[in-house]
Amino acid sequence: MPGQRYSRFFPILFLLADLLCLNAGIFIANYFRFGTVFYQNDSYTTLQLILNGVWLVIFFSTKLHEISREYRLIDHINKVLTGLVINLSIVFALWFVAKPFYYSRQHLFMTYLAFTVLLILWRTCWHFFIRYYRRKGFNTRNVVIVGYGELAIELETHFRVNKGLGYKFIGYFDDDTEKARGRYLGTIDQIASYIKGNAVDVIFCCLPRLYDEQIKGLIDFAENNLIKIKIISQFSRLGHKNLTIQKYGNIPIINVSAIPLDNRLNQAIKRGFDLIFSSLVILFIFSWLIPIIGLLIKLESKGPIFFKQNRNGRDNQPFLCWKFRTMVVNQEADSKQATKNDPRITKVGAILRKTSIDELPQFINVFLGDMSVVGPRPHPIKLNEQFQPKIDRFIQRHAVKPGITGLAQAKGFRGETAQFSDMSGRVRLDRFYVKNWSLLLDFKIIVLTVISIIRGSENAY
Repeated sequence: MPGQRYSRFFPILFLLADLLCLNAGIFIANYFRFGTVFYQNDSYTTLQLILNGVWLVIFFSTKLHEISREYRLIDHINKVLTGLVINLSIVFALWFVAKPFYYSRQHLFMTYLAFTVLLILWRTCWHFFIRYYRRKGFNTRNVVIVGYGELAIELETHFRVNKGLGYKFIGYFDDDTEKARGRYLGTIDQIASYIKGNAVDVIFCCLPRLYDEQIKGLIDFAENNLIKIKIISQFSRLGHKNLTIQKYGNIPIINVSAIPLDNRLNQAIKRGFDLIFSSLVILFIFSWLIPIIGLLIKLESKGPIFFKQNRNGRDNQPFLCWKFRTMVVNQEADSKQATKNDPRITKVGAILRKTSIDELPQFINVFLGDMSVVGPRPHPIKLNEQFQPKIDRFIQRHAVKPGITGLAQAKGFRGETAQFSDMSGRVRLDRFYVKNWSLLLDFKIIVLTVISIIRGSENAY
């Protein structure tokens, strides 16, 4: 049975450290905005209490105190970023409702910038510390595997190679005494007697070597002795990262087509991020940029400031996509891609396309919900019709909302798709994004996109 578990203090540690980071962020913002760490003002003291209260709610509602030992660093940071986005959404909502103009927006921005950096830094340090601590033999869990086979051997190897997980493999239980050599502990019927005399924390059951009655008996025994039990099946061989279990009545069904953005919480998080990001762009950039760009477009050529085109969005449904007009008005805009040295592109348009400023009006699409800040780039409908029959699972890129930028664009697949390999490479990265979405991946893509724009790309024309 489990002995002394210091891990029960981890939630308290996480909460106190998170609050320390938040308040340190407030003090840093105080210093940069007011020139003193401890700013003596009742209004800002109230703000500090509110921000702490909001984070307390987010901390427990998003279960930031529950960090699984199986989590990779990217999983841990993604969970933290999820909490931060939800927190910011609530704070922004309160800000817009209360309209507290006596507070400095610069102070709030500095607070959350410092808080985000400090929070990610301390959580990263914790991740590496606890992995090191477990490799030294502390905070470990004793595990046994029931049912010997290839999957069981792979699992044992995984525990041995990844000692930072803190799983200490004890041995196998299997009715086939000939196959279960090495660390053989006994038959399945002998598990109960073994565990009564030895400390076991987790039982891993490898299917299909066990029968339903055996599984049910093991589950009953484990639950009566406060031992965790986990079931491994041959479905792990399918290679799908996002297998999920759904229930139809009392029948469990394994869904092999699940993607992260099927989850309602993930959808809400991504939509919250999109609303915050697009609102900031519309409020602080569009107000002065659109008149300037519009005037330059009008001075060079006749026609509208904006170019609007039907494109395929989520579930392959068409929507009206907005851009700054970069070409002279022509009849081939919907049927012919822009090419290098294309005579239709205006001088102002060439600059807009090179810097990707022509895409900025799509933040209106993001605000309206047709697009996302990050996602597969929407293609003209005729381009989709051309390549969909030629590329396997092309349509999977439309399982999520299209984006202003995407993984393909961040990796250099911008502009014209003159070759089949250009489009197939773009679709391959789009499908990877759909299957592996996370908030951290979105942030990475945004950073890579900014770097790509600064460096410039020969395909941006």
